[in-house]
Amino acid sequence: MAGAGDKKLVRSKSGLRMVCVNERFRSPFELEEPPWIPDNECLECMECHVRFDLMKRRHHCRRCGKCFCNVCCGNSIALPRMAFVDPVRVCGTCVPVTRKENEFFDKHIKVLMNGAHFLVSDDSIDENENETFLCKLTQDHRHISFEGGENAKHPPIQLDQITAVQIITSADETQGLTLKHKQQGQMTQSKLMVSESHNRKQSMTWLASMQKAMKMIHEARGDSES
Repeated sequence: MAGAGDKKLVRSKSGLRMVCVNERFRSPFELEEPPWIPDNECLECMECHVRFDLMKRRHHCRRCGKCFCNVCCGNSIALPRMAFVDPVRVCGTCVPVTRKENEFFDKHIKVLMNGAHFLVSDDSIDENENETFLCKLTQDHRHISFEGGENAKHPPIQLDQITAVQIITSADETQGLTLKHKQQGQMTQSKLMVSESHNRKQSMTWLASMQKAMKMIHEARGDSES
């Protein structure tokens, strides 16, 4: 039986991808490979409208699946959000989108995995206890873990079970965030407040990266439902 971290190399017409053996353990940030527009439905470039012939060949963007000429789809760029092993062909429209996504994988994922300290409270922890945890994204990108609580323990929060994120501010300054999520089938709410006794800058950076992470997950849900 495949384990949570087991992956396999698969080949499609778009290229080689490294994907989870068990679909249940896929990263919530990952997108499915888009279907290609069939060649017989695409007689001209969908950007510049040049007609395809023996000299003007059609090419498909690996990010959106649309059909273009080489000029409009001649960029080769890494696409980790779709788990491609090597850089793949991407159209001009998808290049800036992909670069922003790559910045998330290159920068913000690392910030979330390094973690930051917060005062955590929810239905199982009294806010007055001021329990401090090191909050981190797990290696598989699927959970937020809580480490180092002295008087209480906090179960991991599964990212794809988070339904809403609300930033907590005071005097126009971010102080923390509230996560609404399902825990053991029940809706609950966890509050993560910046701890003044720890590195505030690190905590603020983590919160900003968490906002971007939830935006990515929301986009992935929208793509899968469309």
